Amino acid sequence: MKLSVHLIRLLFVCFALTGVARAGLTIDITQGVDGASPIAVVPFGWQGPSMNAPQDIAQIISDNLQRSGLFAPLSRSDMLSRPQTGEQVNYRDWRLLGTPSLVIGRLSAAGDQFKIQFQLFDVNRGAQLVGYSFTAPEKDLRRIAHQISDIIYETLTGEKGAFNTRLTYITSKHWQSNNTRWYTLFVSDSDGHDQRMVIRSKEPIMSPAWSPDGRKLAYVSFEQRRPMIYVQDVFTAQRERVSAFKGINGAPAWSPDGTRLAMSLSKDGNSELYIMHVASGKLQRLTHHRGIDTEPSWSPDGRNLVFTSDRGGRPQIYKIPVHGGKPKRLTFEGRYNAKPSYSPDGKRIVMVNGENGNFRIAVLELETGIMQILTKSRLDESPSFAPNGSMIIYATEYLNRGVLAAVSVDGRVQQRIALDEDGDAREPVWGPFLTVNKR
Repeated sequence: MKLSVHLIRLLFVCFALTGVARAGLTIDITQGVDGASPIAVVPFGWQGPSMNAPQDIAQIISDNLQRSGLFAPLSRSDMLSRPQTGEQVNYRDWRLLGTPSLVIGRLSAAGDQFKIQFQLFDVNRGAQLVGYSFTAPEKDLRRIAHQISDIIYETLTGEKGAFNTRLTYITSKHWQSNNTRWYTLFVSDSDGHDQRMVIRSKEPIMSPAWSPDGRKLAYVSFEQRRPMIYVQDVFTAQRERVSAFKGINGAPAWSPDGTRLAMSLSKDGNSELYIMHVASGKLQRLTHHRGIDTEPSWSPDGRNLVFTSDRGGRPQIYKIPVHGGKPKRLTFEGRYNAKPSYSPDGKRIVMVNGENGNFRIAVLELETGIMQILTKSRLDESPSFAPNGSMIIYATEYLNRGVLAAVSVDGRVQQRIALDEDGDAREPVWGPFLTVNKR
């Protein structure tokens, strides 16, 4: 990937995406927070017909917490005891090990359902902080482990967790046996597990976007040798072509209420921003300029769009009200700023900042106008906020492969996310919060 890739994306000329694999993703923590908080997640007790539990719930929780960069889970080999109930907890053991937080739990089979119970303790106070019980089929056990991780994270940090969320991303792989390249749109859990294919094509797929309820994806497909926008249900695979105008049909972005799609169209000759009411297909044109306007992103309150435009001579970020008006330029630092996206609280915008041939992930504080560069690699692209605003996922290159990566909003936590098999990954988007059922 070179500078031309970014410019081609801005111009919406078909380009060759790189990377795909059938396996899931592997997440490596490349930088964590100094002084991460120690925590012990004891292996859950198991009662069932088989010798081993169908899922290691405690390990999933431990991996999630460690991946956040804020927690340092205790090794199981260092545990002095393995309690399964509150009555079995000897707080002295955990104080000796220097673990202020303790998680215990039990998993039991009940017909075709499983009961999962967990408790979180403050070791220093000798008190339970939180505890819940869940009932779920085997296929949902990983999801329950993510929910538990979210509860623990929020209890200890005061911020909502985002482990029980999903990612979407595009991969491609060149098969030398028949000299073909396949492009695939995938969905997975936030930890890269439970990967599912949404669509596969021999032509490029690009610009995926989650609906606010997490049920649908809008994306651009070149399967008919020209760009068209589709909306597809992730669960039923039912899909609909919503935009097939002459020229560019690109960069779909859902409104916060899920009723509209912002997009870039060139049906009237130039690349401009439009808003489509999904139910009726009615279009509203927003921009009127000889420059290229593309990559819209909605503000959380649904009142504004930020977008990329070269109307000032180079790609920069602008803001425009959804009912129309004069766009306002937001970025002035760097020769290239593109692919903007609002943080969930609407206070920041993440983007790709280009300077001196380096393309890195940056965050702009809207109130102060201060921009912070978060990454140090050369060819970063497609940033997307986690729904709790704590992390940003993006695409980059590592060892000549397209990989995904994530960085915390303060830059202190960094992760590398690679496909488990040959191939590259591009254009990740973090999905919305999923419904949590607990008692």
